[in-house]
Amino acid sequence: MVTEKAGNVSASDFLPRNRSLESLRQAAKSCKGCDLYLNATQTVFGDGPGHASVMLVGEQPGDIEDQKGEPFVGPAGRILDRALEDARISRDEVYVTNAVKHFKWIWRGKRRLHQKPSVRQLVACRPWLEVEIEVVQPDILVCLGATAAQSVIGKSVAIMKERGKFIDSVLGKLTFVTIHPSAILRQRDNDDREQEYHRFASELKLVKGKLQSLSAA
Repeated sequence: MVTEKAGNVSASDFLPRNRSLESLRQAAKSCKGCDLYLNATQTVFGDGPGHASVMLVGEQPGDIEDQKGEPFVGPAGRILDRALEDARISRDEVYVTNAVKHFKWIWRGKRRLHQKPSVRQLVACRPWLEVEIEVVQPDILVCLGATAAQSVIGKSVAIMKERGKFIDSVLGKLTFVTIHPSAILRQRDNDDREQEYHRFASELKLVKGKLQSLSAA
């Protein structure tokens, strides 16, 4: 595992002049805005339609996402897909991305174990999220977990206190807070896991309801 101290650079140094999802995706491949690129297989950029009504923001790609180069394609992604279906939110109207575009990890035996990004890494990567929002122009931002909420809202958020709520964001978008679907997988008891899943799905139904009220306004 390689380590290197990052200088005073950020993703903003790698943003292209042409702001389209494809140009952003291509430019992000060479991003060295923080030291996470050193140990990641590849950049994992957001995915979805160019003008999605909902943008879901997670923390960072996981091991499977790092290998495949796509967001939310691992176990947590399958939980998310199921919950979106239960909430009757079409995957075609959703753009999924992460606050940090590279996988941060350490070895644990033969496994690569997820590590939480530092505030410095979160800040360095934030320009990518800002331009994704600028291009996609979602009606609602959904923060999946504390790291995503901190990046979007601009301050630390007590997820268990604020989950299920629409709150103000420095990015000027209607913003909703809930847990990351990986938190459901971490529940050891099957009953607890199923209960947490149903609460998560019910929170996404609130997002669906807000979308409907916005379209009717």
